[in-house]
Amino acid sequence: MQQTMAHRRTGLPRSGGPTPRRPRLPLAPAPTRRPLPCRVEDPELWFAESPAQLELAKSFCTDCPVQAACLAGALDRGEPWGVWGGEIFERGVVIARKRPRGRPRKEVAA
Repeated sequence: MQQTMAHRRTGLPRSGGPTPRRPRLPLAPAPTRRPLPCRVEDPELWFAESPAQLELAKSFCTDCPVQAACLAGALDRGEPWGVWGGEIFERGVVIARKRPRGRPRKEVAA
């Protein structure tokens, strides 16, 4: 009779004895999460009427780690107004700058 040999797949521990332990590698420190600007600053700033305040909100968004996802989500949802992902939305459309309220001057200021 022919005796069959038990085949062992490579990478599996050997049976019948203690498995050798690998030395543990030191874990990298967990990344520190920065607070999101829209969660730290005044929330009204992102929905302000004043163009200067909206520009300030846009400046807070420049270093935000979720800026691209925020903008994509706002576009998908069709946000009607506010600052989302560093862009100003008005009536569901991204605009470059918000104009101040009121009529523009008829004459150029000297």
